[in-house]
Amino acid sequence: MEHSEHLEHTETPSNMKQQIWKTFWILFALTIVDIGLYFMLLSTHSMLKNFLFIALGIVKAFYIVAVFMHMKFERKWLVNFIVYPMLFVVFLVILMLIEGDFTGLVR
Repeated sequence: MEHSEHLEHTETPSNMKQQIWKTFWILFALTIVDIGLYFMLLSTHSMLKNFLFIALGIVKAFYIVAVFMHMKFERKWLVNFIVYPMLFVVFLVILMLIEGDFTGLVR
C-alpha cells in the first residue's frame, strides 16, 4: 500500500468559508464590470469588444473552477490535465473570431 500516499487528495484549507465569500465578491464585482461594459459598448462592434468579454469570462471561469470546484487544492498534474485542453479550446475560439471578422470584411 505504499502507492496510496501518492493518490491522496490534498486537504482543503481551514478558512474555506472565507475564501468562498472572497471569491463570491470578486465574481460579483467582475459581473458588475461585465454588465457595465456591455451597456457602454452596446452600439460598438469590434474585435476588441469580443476579446474583452472573452477575457472577463475566462477570469470568472478561473475563479469558479479554482475555488468552488476545488481545483485550486488538487494535484498539479490533474490541474494541468484539465487546463491545457481548455487553452486549446480558447485558442480555437480566438481563431474563429479572427476568421469571422476577416470573412465579414471581405464580403
